Amino acid sequence: MANIVDERGYNQIFQPSHAQVTRLRRRAAAIVHEMNLPKQSEDRQRVHILEIGCGLGEMAHQLVLLTGAQVTGVDLSPGFIGQAKNSYQHNGLEFIVSDLSRELPASDAARYDYIVGNGILHHLYHNLDSFLPALARWLKPDGCLIFWEPNLVNPYVWLIFSVPVFRRMANLEPDEMAFTSDFIRRKLMTAGFSNIRVCTRDFLLPNTPKCLVTAAITSGRWLERVPFLNRMAQSIFFVAGR
Repeated sequence: MANIVDERGYNQIFQPSHAQVTRLRRRAAAIVHEMNLPKQSEDRQRVHILEIGCGLGEMAHQLVLLTGAQVTGVDLSPGFIGQAKNSYQHNGLEFIVSDLSRELPASDAARYDYIVGNGILHHLYHNLDSFLPALARWLKPDGCLIFWEPNLVNPYVWLIFSVPVFRRMANLEPDEMAFTSDFIRRKLMTAGFSNIRVCTRDFLLPNTPKCLVTAAITSGRWLERVPFLNRMAQSIFFVAGR
């Protein structure tokens, strides 16, 4: 499946397709399902969500529509942020260019109720010991992380990330690496997070033909309930409190 390349020449985002759009909207809904949002719309407007690695802005846009909160999408690619600003306008939505692993100002500490992401932390695989504690500092006292990440136990993901020829074909960044549920659970515990919940979910791949999307979702829901087989889902989904 074709990918959208960033300024550095690495594949970052799948080209839009029926499966990709469906997958993203399901993931946005799953993220929102984990949020303890106020019932009143005026109270929701005081909730602040940060999406790191927002890319072209589709997830951030879905989140603001689903929650009515203030959503800030951040990405290090000026090109992606420019497209996001052109594609999505909403009073509660903001897009900024920043490399959060290096540039988040100290004044933003303890600002966010939720920090979320869709396939971004694995880009920081070798920096998680410093980046996860930083995320904890950026959260409000009762805030939490909610993330989707590629699952290294999944055969498709393992091939792409572990076999050099497939890494080259996928045009991955040199340092990005998928991880396992146990790996990210240990990293979150070491970073001081609490109420950690990690599971493997979603068998819908972004290159699934349109005619097979419904079948993939239906069979995926069944597979997620089957011991052992559920460990091979495409993604890790986790929630962690400060």
